[in-house]
Amino acid sequence: MPTDKTRRRFLQVAGVSSVAALAGCAGGGGGDGSEDDGGDGGDDGGTSNRLSWHAGGTGGTYFPLSNEIKTIVEANTDFSLNVQSTGASVENVGSLADGSADFALIQNDIASFAKNGTGIDAFEGSPIESLQGVATLYPETITLVTLAGNDISSISDLSGATINTGDLGSGTQVNANQILESAGISDFNEQNAGFSQASEQLANGDIDAAFVVGGWPVGAIEDLANTNDIEIVPISGETRETIKSDASWFANDTIPGGTYSGVSEAVETVAVQAMIATNEGVPAETVETVTAAIFDNLDDLSIKTDFITVDSAQDGMSIELHEGAAAYFDA
Repeated sequence: MPTDKTRRRFLQVAGVSSVAALAGCAGGGGGDGSEDDGGDGGDDGGTSNRLSWHAGGTGGTYFPLSNEIKTIVEANTDFSLNVQSTGASVENVGSLADGSADFALIQNDIASFAKNGTGIDAFEGSPIESLQGVATLYPETITLVTLAGNDISSISDLSGATINTGDLGSGTQVNANQILESAGISDFNEQNAGFSQASEQLANGDIDAAFVVGGWPVGAIEDLANTNDIEIVPISGETRETIKSDASWFANDTIPGGTYSGVSEAVETVAVQAMIATNEGVPAETVETVTAAIFDNLDDLSIKTDFITVDSAQDGMSIELHEGAAAYFDA
């Protein structure tokens, strides 16, 4: 049974002192103040092996998916995951780099930028050499959303608009600005907030459009569509080809009709790839155990189940694989 297999993987390494040390360090990153960070000194206690997992905003896909992963890992190993809401990819890379996160969800393009010290100012000339991959998960669709009354039906209509490009430091902000630059849109007022706040801004008329990056359906857009007439602005035709030519990590994607209330037709766009990342300081046994727990129990997931598979878990992997993940997928 998968549960037995993943629990055996943990028991084989539970006595390794580096795991206990890591768990104590991760407990400090968790920040809930309710447990003694250094209190797991027993060789076979196992119950305080806390790991920090950084997700994204509560209105996107990273946060609810991470909490489902938390449930799976805690049910099948003796690790516990402290899932934190964050500004997502770029911020999460920093948390992995400084050790305050043991695992995080990030975009594959941001992972490549960070590992190679290029692409965006945050990483230019300062590669995060400790960053390593675990698995890719699902396409992260670029959704450009507006209200039906805003008279925005193409990217070219964004000239002069007020646009929420995502949280400061997020992969969403990076992607939005890449797309706007490729589309030749330079005259706009940039606002920065997470998905849920962006939906509120749209509903209140404070912005004209917002970029959202995440696997559809995104909860914040669903909520907006249930109370307002929305439009999903297509990224298609020559504009899409230019965007892909300028940034090779973008791939064609389509949001099916009916995904959001009132949007009956399919909408063409682009996507990047969501992935689990870690750092080289996390022990191989820990990464293998967590990876096994997730991928041996995919039937327990309810989010993005059409995309997350063992067979596709290395598709689009843009950085070096952690040895613990490699041990699982090569087994």
